[in-house]
Amino acid sequence: MRTEPFERYVEDYEAWFERYRWVYLSELRAVERLLPGKGRELEVGVGTGRFAQPLGVEYGIEPAKKMALIARKRGIKVVRAVGEELPFKNNSFDCVLLVVTLCFVDEPEKVLKEAKRVLVPGGILIAGIVDKDSFLGRMYENKKEKSRFYRYARFYSAGEVIEMLEREGFEDIRVYQTVFHPPEEVKEIEPVREGYGEGGFVVIGGLKISD
Repeated sequence: MRTEPFERYVEDYEAWFERYRWVYLSELRAVERLLPGKGRELEVGVGTGRFAQPLGVEYGIEPAKKMALIARKRGIKVVRAVGEELPFKNNSFDCVLLVVTLCFVDEPEKVLKEAKRVLVPGGILIAGIVDKDSFLGRMYENKKEKSRFYRYARFYSAGEVIEMLEREGFEDIRVYQTVFHPPEEVKEIEPVREGYGEGGFVVIGGLKISD
């Protein structure tokens, strides 16, 4: 996990959610479509708790100390660890959430494997991503070197993440998309639509049917 920028630029990270409030709220709504809203839920790469808190996700994993402290203040039970080595027993959670996390981890397949391990049979993994093949993904990719955060990112397309989930044995894949305009042009909550290919932010969910 590339934690250095998340330790150094916490204020910038937090400011993004205020500056692009409508993008943030649109992303929340898209994630909410797949969130079961019951049982034990974990966010891997919880950051400052900007998603976990409003979505009611109780537990978080976060390697960056400063971010973890803010998430704890927001009421999240945070453990400092990385997604490749989750400090939880098998079959511990009903939902594992990753929001713009896969692009920052060192071994995304291992993170998904660990997420599956800690999920109960019938539990859901939800991955929110900036789709590399979307207008937003291309925009961020072109500006990577100027970004304090995204210069460390490796973006994936929705198709690539779906393939990753399928390789790990996740089933009943469902996909939603939102954010159909550049962030500075979004002045209200954007619609959430099924599928991918138009929206910059894509949410992909898959069920763990069995071990």
